[in-house]
Amino acid sequence: MKTSSSLEKSLEKGRFVVTAELGPPPSADPEPIREKARLLKGYVDAFNVTDGQTAVARMSSWAAGVIAQEEGLNEFIVQMTTRDRNRLALQMDLLGCSALGVNNVLCLSGDHISFGNHTEAKTVYDLDSINFVNMVKRMRDEGEFQCGDEIEGRAPEFFIGAAANPFAYPLEVRPLRLEKKVRAGVDFIQTQCVYNLDKFERWLEMVRERGLHEDVYILAGVTPIKSVGAARYMQKNVPGIDLPDAVIERLSGVPEGKRAAEGIKVAVETIERVKRMEGINGVHLMAIEWEEAVPEICDAIR
Repeated sequence: MKTSSSLEKSLEKGRFVVTAELGPPPSADPEPIREKARLLKGYVDAFNVTDGQTAVARMSSWAAGVIAQEEGLNEFIVQMTTRDRNRLALQMDLLGCSALGVNNVLCLSGDHISFGNHTEAKTVYDLDSINFVNMVKRMRDEGEFQCGDEIEGRAPEFFIGAAANPFAYPLEVRPLRLEKKVRAGVDFIQTQCVYNLDKFERWLEMVRERGLHEDVYILAGVTPIKSVGAARYMQKNVPGIDLPDAVIERLSGVPEGKRAAEGIKVAVETIERVKRMEGINGVHLMAIEWEEAVPEICDAIR
């Protein structure tokens, strides 16, 4: 089903798209969102707003996205996690976002509560991300709620996204999990950030063997690294990230004042390599609290 998503139209035309992540603040202050939106404006095809990233209470994804749109970022991908919402709450939020003109949704399970600042909170996980994708597809294509009731009036018309981690073990299972999301109805995928390019190519090879690259658009995740400390923290503490020692050694090999520039250079080289891979349709930039790097990266790859 065709949607009103500009992102979908760009991918259909064969454009190599660039999306970027925008993290909302842990406050009610809209100014940090506006500042980040101004940095991304004119450089990305669409922007994500995270939903309680790292299980920390922050401004809601949909509200921050609406604020960013006021600054001229028009193509919004709302992120929603099943960690905090049951199927009733998810469907309510989907209807509200669609009514506000949001055309894209990224369906996620969410970072576990144990990573955040409310470790005694109760998780929900009424649905997993695969069933969440299927629920959105049913709402869009069949005009019915998950319970089977008809949606009276306009149904939401989302371009449906989900995440994929090519590096989690066992590696052979990762393409199978992607296949389940494709069967559930996902339209595009944004992957975990890519540092181990050889392992990423192996995952993509298994994806192509199943023909999945013909059924879903795949955007490779890219996160620029600002410092050696940040690289070491990600390597040791962020689940699902495969950051080779060679990347840390490369950053360590330049003067401290030049490491941010070197991190951007690594990101650009990564993008140039993934652009040549069959089955990759774009990149998703996750410049965590370093949105200033996005324009420089985009200028370098275009």
